[in-house]
Amino acid sequence: MINNENYMGKIIMSDAYLKDLVCRTVSRCFGVAGMKSCSFREFILSDILGRKTKGIGTLITEKNNELIVNLHICVTYGTNISAVVKSVKNKVSFALNEYAGVTVQAVNVYIDGIKN
Repeated sequence: MINNENYMGKIIMSDAYLKDLVCRTVSRCFGVAGMKSCSFREFILSDILGRKTKGIGTLITEKNNELIVNLHICVTYGTNISAVVKSVKNKVSFALNEYAGVTVQAVNVYIDGIKN
């Protein structure tokens, strides 16, 4: 839960909202083929049982009112990986700042696979 307070009142954003915002932003980035599971629980639910879980491959932690975002993605074969990672980092930090009003300390992108 992220609490954002200003002169108009208090806004509480759930982790599910932030994960959904990040996943939608990442899925629109050029060169990203999909998200990969980042924990054993997500792996069991998505890959073995076939359940669709929101926010897969996204881990968001809060430290000193700033977010640290860890993403596990799969890239498209033939794309420049460093350009894809740079684009994902910029778009995720912009989206969280613009739509949620939170500051991002770091966006860590892990490449877990390459798809054709």
